[in-house]
Amino acid sequence: MTETTDITELLLSRIRDVADYPEPGVVFKDITPLLADPAAFTALTDALAGVAGETGATKVVGLEARGFILGAPVALRAGLGFIPVRKAGKLPGATLSQAYDLEYGSAEIEVHAEDLSAGDRVLVVDDVLATGGTAEASLELIRRAGAEVAGLAVLMELGFLDGRARLEPALAGAPLKALLTV
Repeated sequence: MTETTDITELLLSRIRDVADYPEPGVVFKDITPLLADPAAFTALTDALAGVAGETGATKVVGLEARGFILGAPVALRAGLGFIPVRKAGKLPGATLSQAYDLEYGSAEIEVHAEDLSAGDRVLVVDDVLATGGTAEASLELIRRAGAEVAGLAVLMELGFLDGRARLEPALAGAPLKALLTV
């Protein structure tokens, strides 16, 4: 068994499916059992920190909210700064904001204006890539701040939602690494 197979099996074994959450017909991928297992959480952190190294990232952005849980230890392990990208109205002081469309309606995310600058290579970290709307908005926000996108790394990609295809133009050649595809 290879190391990649080992980590894939470990991570998959710690993700719980919750039927009909948050609404009927949806199968929610619950990562809390993975977070509760120190061996699995460490393996995940190490794998994502490896992506940070491969991409030459100088900072890690975590997307609210589970991207904070994953991104902060990844940044620490990789020896990089961590920047939270939050829902609008949650950060004090001067912010840059980016609006984006959801399936029903719209949303907005923000980052502190001074946290990213020219010369930064930013790896975006999140738990799940679904339709790609939030990730796409974060890439635009990073570029508007003057930084370069080093890539996007997620624990799992919901392949049937085709978020990867949506993100490819926004990534402009930067890599998208999903540890798991379901």
